[in-house]
Amino acid sequence: MKRIHVAAALIRAADGRILIARRADEQHQGGLWEFPGGKLEPGETVQAALARELEEELGIRPTVTRPLIQVRHDYPDKQVLLDVWEVSAFVGEPHGAEDQPLAWVSPRQLPDYEFPAANRPIVAAARLPERYLITPEGLEPQVLLQGVRDALAAGIGLIQLRAPGLFDAQYRDLAVDIQGLCAGKAQLMLKGPLEWLGDFPAAGWHLTSAQLRTYAAKGRPFPAARWLAASCHGAEELALAAQLGVDFVTLSPLQATQTHPQARPLGWARARELLQGFNRPAYLLGGVGPADLERAWSAGAQGVAGIRAFWPG
Repeated sequence: MKRIHVAAALIRAADGRILIARRADEQHQGGLWEFPGGKLEPGETVQAALARELEEELGIRPTVTRPLIQVRHDYPDKQVLLDVWEVSAFVGEPHGAEDQPLAWVSPRQLPDYEFPAANRPIVAAARLPERYLITPEGLEPQVLLQGVRDALAAGIGLIQLRAPGLFDAQYRDLAVDIQGLCAGKAQLMLKGPLEWLGDFPAAGWHLTSAQLRTYAAKGRPFPAARWLAASCHGAEELALAAQLGVDFVTLSPLQATQTHPQARPLGWARARELLQGFNRPAYLLGGVGPADLERAWSAGAQGVAGIRAFWPG
């Protein structure tokens, strides 16, 4: 069965809202919501198909685009490759040129709408930022708290509290304080035993690679409403992450780093190869920073993660 190549657009307004459309009842997956787009014609590039489909469906012409995520999905009756690009600027006023209902929704409202199964990773990518801050180790709790305040003020929207040098009680106390700081501003990801989950209901959980290997066969440890991530370093761990149903991963080390000088770097070409077919958002980690964002997007990543690159000061 030939895989159908589809160009899809995540259209984001200046205020952050995202445009979605409702599929006609008689269509495949009819009645569900989707991100606008359509099949590539023979010999057509993704960008050309995207421009054509958005003109036909919405009466707009995209002017600023970038790759967001590729999703390969097998339905019982067809196989699709969704090639999703974020559209952050366009000419024209979007309207349902084919009489399809449209809705502008905030990223956090997206889970309230029913999408085809193939669109679920796109919903996750739409809700995640391009930068993932991991806190440095070896800092006193008060210094960590101030750094998180400064990071939030700088617009960081996803933070992992990584503090392996703290005792469990110190980490938990710090997590309570940082969870309060992040409320309404950023998504906090914690690390530690899953027995702590009930104590931090607003936090997501970032599994170590060891935890990933332990829990992969047992299934997702909590409902889809909470963020679940994992640290991955190669094809085997990416496969385990997909099996577990994580929302996103970090893939590392991309390049040599001071913190893990003994680790063998993946390099850009291998990272791109690993992410093809992974079907979930991934942050590249290790020797990267904001200047590497466009290269990360081109490699199929959601963005970049870092400690020194995003830690204030």
